Amino acid sequence: MATYRSIVGQKIKKVTSDPSNPIEGQMWYNSTSGNLKVRLTVAAAFAAGGNLPVGFGRGARAGSYTAALASHGSYGGGPQPQDNETYLYDGTSWTTSGNVNQTMRVMGSSGVQTSAMAFCGSLNPNNPSFPPAESNKCESFNGSSWTNETNYPTSQSGNSGAGASETSTLSFGGGAAPPYVSTATKSYNGSAWTAEPAMNLASYAAGGAGTETAALKSGRYDPVGPGTNQNEEYNGTSWTNVNASSNARSNNFATGGLQTSAFSAGGYGPGSPSPSIAAAESYDGTNWATMANLSNAGERGGSSLTTPNANALVWGGSPYPAAGVSTEEFTAAFVGTKTVTTG
Repeated sequence: MATYRSIVGQKIKKVTSDPSNPIEGQMWYNSTSGNLKVRLTVAAAFAAGGNLPVGFGRGARAGSYTAALASHGSYGGGPQPQDNETYLYDGTSWTTSGNVNQTMRVMGSSGVQTSAMAFCGSLNPNNPSFPPAESNKCESFNGSSWTNETNYPTSQSGNSGAGASETSTLSFGGGAAPPYVSTATKSYNGSAWTAEPAMNLASYAAGGAGTETAALKSGRYDPVGPGTNQNEEYNGTSWTNVNASSNARSNNFATGGLQTSAFSAGGYGPGSPSPSIAAAESYDGTNWATMANLSNAGERGGSSLTTPNANALVWGGSPYPAAGVSTEEFTAAFVGTKTVTTG
């Protein structure tokens, strides 16, 4: 077996502090911390995170890579019973929190783990086909419990959401009567919904990211051709069509981040029946770039409000009708220092 010395021509150095400018492949033993360390390149990839307590799909999602929220939605297979639980992720594992006030799925959501908003959605848990019963109910989460908010102006499902809190939320798209899509945009300030300029393209269950005044809509369900790669940005005044993504997506795929640093992953592509896709892409405010593929294709929940091109979180879903328990954490490629462990 080759040794480190035979490969690099020297023994592993023993030092009291990490070198300031190590080169790739260099190893050393830090006697102060008692750790063996190496400088190396880590490839971009999705890796398994902590599993959800139950299968989750088509629900509310909010928060960041290390502080995410999953609520409402559906769990398990068969008739897709709806869940009334709330699940919080700390970067390692999920825990159960307060019950929701209204069970819904295929809904809009926004915010962070301690200040989230969930709005509208389907109320029909036992029949996954259209037409479902729709809701105009809205509720906010403060990190431990849900509070009813002002109802949305119409009962509908398929809304998309953006925003940093329950007092700064943007809802766009969704609908009730066939064809279920709309261009409607509305903002919520913590007490009232206000009509905003309409989108250019009608949508249902599109991806939403960003803030109330700097939002991104990615993909959309279009009854004429389910699954599109068309995207729009909102600046607080108007919507603008932006560059297309490589993959057409529809229906409850993972989206998160900011308008200038976002990602989309999973979902369904165009076709009949619609195929589940595992592809993931990042967005820098101008162009889309390919990320590593998900391990599990199909419907997913996703969240990340900070540097999602470096970190992104995806959970639940899996091909309909069974909702999965898996969580996947994305880390971008980087050159860094790692502690060598055994296991």
